[in-house]
Amino acid sequence: MTTPSETARAWIAGQIRSRVVGTDADTKAAEIFTAPGPRWFDEGSPIKRVHSDASMFIGGLRALLLQSLHPLAMAGVAQHSDYRADPWGRLQRTADFVASTTFGPIDRAEQAIEVVRRVHTRVNGFASDGRPYSAQDPHLLHWVHIVEIDSFLAAHQRYGAAPLTPGEADEYVRQSALVARKLGVIDPPTSNAELRAHLAAFRPELRSTKEARDAARFLLIEPPLPRAARPAYFTLSAAAAALLPVWTRWPLRVPLLPLSERFVIGPTGAAVTNLIRWSMGTDLPTDSSALASDHAAR
Repeated sequence: MTTPSETARAWIAGQIRSRVVGTDADTKAAEIFTAPGPRWFDEGSPIKRVHSDASMFIGGLRALLLQSLHPLAMAGVAQHSDYRADPWGRLQRTADFVASTTFGPIDRAEQAIEVVRRVHTRVNGFASDGRPYSAQDPHLLHWVHIVEIDSFLAAHQRYGAAPLTPGEADEYVRQSALVARKLGVIDPPTSNAELRAHLAAFRPELRSTKEARDAARFLLIEPPLPRAARPAYFTLSAAAAALLPVWTRWPLRVPLLPLSERFVIGPTGAAVTNLIRWSMGTDLPTDSSALASDHAAR
């Protein structure tokens, strides 16, 4: 007989899987996780640990918020992305990319990269300030990459089941650079110290724009979710916002609430992350590894 706990666990897992992986989760699992062939990364390596943890929910949301502060990257999202009309479809495509490159056979990973590179050729135009942009621009690809890995790492160190040691964090950055280079990033960081320096170098280019503020509002206040899923989502999005650097709060119109973030948002974020981890059980890598951020310049 199925217990109430088992029923609840199955329901939560099904809700997550349907939105993040889609209706063909079993097929994707066979093509990525159980298909034969060599992989880029060994079992138990830092990149697999980070990308298979439920903290990726929080890291992905943080990355989206921070990436939006680069006007040219955000212009590409605003003008070419369907994140408002079809946020789940876009999330599923991004999920497939992260899962394929992290866990899949090398041929599947290279195929996923080639798909993204083809999409990049169509993402170009002019930002609201008149500057041209292109998703093939190595500089914008660099920004997207460093924000993603910084966000995934920040979320994992705060909410992950097994935070990385300093040496493992450096290895995570180094492993992530392999995928970045194949996407067209030139000289990505290969250590946590380099990551910090690269992020600081982009600071003068970042701006508060209407597109960035609209994206933050959509992510934090107006997500397209059924009522039953909203409390958990808002807990995760609040945890993501709390991980943002302090200087980003005003440009994104995200309030700074130190006491609430420490005593309320942090503990509840951990509780929801643990609930997701429990609900997915041994299927966690199939689903949570895919919860990467929407590749803003891709």
